[in-house]
Amino acid sequence: MLIAQKLRKENIAEYLLYMWQVEDIIRAFQCDLSVIRREYISRFDINEEQRDEMVDWYGNLIRMIREEGLTSGGHIQINKLVVQQMTELHNMLMQSPKFPFYNAEYYKVLPFIVELRGKGEKDVSEIETCLNALYGVMLLRLQQKEISTSTENAVKEITTFLGMLSDYYKKDKEEGLKFEDD
Repeated sequence: MLIAQKLRKENIAEYLLYMWQVEDIIRAFQCDLSVIRREYISRFDINEEQRDEMVDWYGNLIRMIREEGLTSGGHIQINKLVVQQMTELHNMLMQSPKFPFYNAEYYKVLPFIVELRGKGEKDVSEIETCLNALYGVMLLRLQQKEISTSTENAVKEITTFLGMLSDYYKKDKEEGLKFEDD
């Protein structure tokens, strides 16, 4: 919860990857709040008030996962909305001549996106494809599995691209971006 609040303000892509991990943690504990409280939340070095807030936060996420029928997989609506917002911002950045460095970075990443879409889900946005790639590699690293050099190179480029998009997302939320000449 505390990490999510911090990441949401600082880096929206990292926030989403974290939230996807939280969804998986909840599923690993069979969406059972009492088990999450006992086996997971109890490990955090936080005060009682923070612990209560964390229990409430996880409880709300569990409720959303159950209500949305996602106990075995998928992403809750609030996370899908963030992906949609990132995709909309990406589209606006791509259509504006005021962001040539972003456009250049996108075209560096595009071959990886095309390759990934050929192997996986074709009905998700390019932004979600990039996020899925980073999440998949994160899971491989957690499992201490080998990651090929070509995958490492793709991840490096995708990370740079999503980092730029996250920076623009933050700037747009804080100051507002201008896409046209005014």
